[in-house]
Amino acid sequence: MHSNQLLLEEPIRMASILEPSKGSFFPAMTKIVGTLGPRSRSVEVISACLKAGMSVARFDFSWGDAEYHQETLENLKIAIKGTKKLCAVMLDTVGPELQVVNRSETAITLKADDNVILTPDQGQEASSQVLPINFAGLAKVNDVQGDDIVCVVKNSATLAGSLFTLHASQVPIDLPTLSDKDKKVISSWGLQNKIDFLSLSYTRHAEDVREAREFLSKLGDLSQTQIFAKIETVEGLTHFDEILQEADGIILSRGNLGIDLPPEKVFLFQKSAVYQCNMAGKPAVVTRVVDSMTDNLRPTRAEATDVANAVLDGCDAILLGAETLRGLYPVETISTVGKICAEAEKVFNQDEYFKRTVKFVGEPMTHLESIASSAVRAALKVKASVIICFTSSGRAARLIAKYRPTMPVLSVVIPRLKTNQLKWSFSGAFEARQSLIVRGLFPLLADPRHPAESTNATNESVLKVALDHGKASGIVKSHDRVVVCQKVGDASVVKIIELED
Repeated sequence: MHSNQLLLEEPIRMASILEPSKGSFFPAMTKIVGTLGPRSRSVEVISACLKAGMSVARFDFSWGDAEYHQETLENLKIAIKGTKKLCAVMLDTVGPELQVVNRSETAITLKADDNVILTPDQGQEASSQVLPINFAGLAKVNDVQGDDIVCVVKNSATLAGSLFTLHASQVPIDLPTLSDKDKKVISSWGLQNKIDFLSLSYTRHAEDVREAREFLSKLGDLSQTQIFAKIETVEGLTHFDEILQEADGIILSRGNLGIDLPPEKVFLFQKSAVYQCNMAGKPAVVTRVVDSMTDNLRPTRAEATDVANAVLDGCDAILLGAETLRGLYPVETISTVGKICAEAEKVFNQDEYFKRTVKFVGEPMTHLESIASSAVRAALKVKASVIICFTSSGRAARLIAKYRPTMPVLSVVIPRLKTNQLKWSFSGAFEARQSLIVRGLFPLLADPRHPAESTNATNESVLKVALDHGKASGIVKSHDRVVVCQKVGDASVVKIIELED
C-alpha cells in the first residue's frame, strides 16, 4: 500500500463556526453502522437509533447465541415498520479470534510484574494465575512450559465478564478465517434472515474472501450478500490490495490493528486504505471512534476530531461497537456522530476529490463511469438539490456516489422479476438495502411495474414518485433543479429538470 497526498480543505470563516447547524431529513451523508446488544435491543431504543441516523444494524456473533440475536432482529423489524426507516443487516463473524473463557464470570485482577499463564487447557478455571485460551499454537513463541505460555503482566487491570478477546501482536494464527461455528451461523441464522452484509473478521488474504463467497454462493439468496473484509492485523494490511479486489467493501478495524501497528502508523494506514477504497468505488468503514461514549454522554475533543477526519479522509460509514452494544447512551452516540459527520461534510473538498477521481479512472472511461461522472458534474454546475438515479442492480447509483456529490443521490431501485425454475420472485430489496452503507446514497424501492429501462424518453409516473419522496423529505422544493440519470432503451440519459410550483 502506498500513502497518498492528503486533500486540503478550503479556508473557513471563523464566524461561520458559531452559526447553528441546520436540520435535515438525512442526518448526514456518511452512514452509521450500529451494533445491537443488551443496551440497544428493545423496539423503543432501536426505533430511536433509526431516527437518530443508524442505517445498518450489526449483529456480533462473537457473543450471544442465535436465539438472542433473532429476538433482537425481530425487534428491529418492528422498529423499521414503525419508523418507516430502511435498515440493512450485517452479520459479524467470530473468525480466528483468540478468546479467554471465564465461565465463573468472577472478576479477575492482574497486577503489574506478576506472571500469568496462557493455557490451551480450557478445562481450567480462569484466574489471576491462569487464563485458558482457545488456541494451542501460541506455544511456538517465547517462554513456554509444554503447551502453556508464561507471560509478564505489564500493567495492572481487572478483567470483568464471561469472555475476553486476546490479541497476539504480529503472531500468525493458524485458524480458519471462516470457522465451522461461523459457517453454521451463516447457513442457519444468516440464511433465514437473508443478511445484506457479511463482516469477515480477521481477513488476512484474498483467498479468505474467495472462500467465503464460494460458501455464500451455495446458500441460495445469500449469493447476493456483500462481503466486507475486516482488516485487523498486519497480515491483512500486507495483502490489502488483493483483498480489496475481492471484497465488496472494507472495514478498518482500528482496535486490533492499533495493537499490531505502532500508534503513529495507524493514521497512515487509514488514509491510504480509505483512498484506495474510494478510487475502487468500494465502501470504507472506520471503527473505534468514540469509545469514551460507552460510559459518557459526550465524546472527547480528540474523538470528535477523529470522526471528522475520517469523513474528510473519505470514509463511507462509521461503525459503532461497544458504544451502542453495551454503552449507556446508544441513541445519543449515533446522534452525536451523525452531527459531527454532517459538519465535516460541509468542508469536504469535493472539487479536489472529483478531479482526483477522474484522473485516477483515466481515459477512455467505461460507459457507466462516464455517465456517472457526467451526472455529478452536471449536478454541481447547476447546483442541483438531488441526483435521482434509476437502477436495477444499484451499480449505476454506486458509481455516482463514488464521485462524492455534495447533494444526496436518490437511488430508485426498480425490482426485476426472476425465477429459480421453482418459483418467481422480485429482486431489488437486497440492492436497496445494500445502498445504506454507501456515503451519500439513499435508496427508494420502486413499484416493480415500472421498468428501469424505458422505451420512451420519460417515465413520468416513477419519476413523480421519486420527486414526491424528495419533497416529503424536504430535500427538494419548488424551483429546485434535479439531475436525473436513467436508461432509455440502449442509451443512458442524464437530464436536468427544474421543478415548478
